[in-house]
Amino acid sequence: MAEPLTREQILDTTEQVLRRFGLDKTSVVDVARALGVSHGTLYRHFASKAALKEAVAERWLHEVSTPLGKIAGEEGSAFDKVRSWIERLVHIKQSKAKEDPELFAMYNALAEESVEVITAHIHELIAQLTKIVEEGMKSGEFQKGNAHEQAAAIFYATARFHHPALAKEWASSHIQEEFKQVWSLITSGLVKKS
Repeated sequence: MAEPLTREQILDTTEQVLRRFGLDKTSVVDVARALGVSHGTLYRHFASKAALKEAVAERWLHEVSTPLGKIAGEEGSAFDKVRSWIERLVHIKQSKAKEDPELFAMYNALAEESVEVITAHIHELIAQLTKIVEEGMKSGEFQKGNAHEQAAAIFYATARFHHPALAKEWASSHIQEEFKQVWSLITSGLVKKS
């Protein structure tokens, strides 16, 4: 008797099929065929093709948020953690775009179709930053204020360096210098003046 099909097996195979056929041409039948099961079997795990695509997008976004969550949970200076968190986010996104631009574009398109998944992802990222900013306010490193609003401002102020829709700009020879300028501005508003 064959082992029962797991969610992870389905998502792994869906990713492989998406790579082969692309986002628009991939069907549930293609995924089922690659797994050697009927498409009805997949519908027991995912209610629709949209739900399957959302699950793939969610897993991909989780690969971004997990290492960032670890930074948020570390001990140390809040300022250093905010800087490390932003730099890691930028590195993850830019590395994915550079290493496999076609796959990055496909995942970006997949994520754009999954509005609720993207919204949850952004909320998760801002919540991680909020935790760090709150720590900085409590320790006296950062100016007092609304930690959530400040975290959201940091996230959106740095969007040019990590938002997939702006990936073409990442190849600019000035991008690192521009990041330094934005970071300097963030620092001047965040850090408590002595």
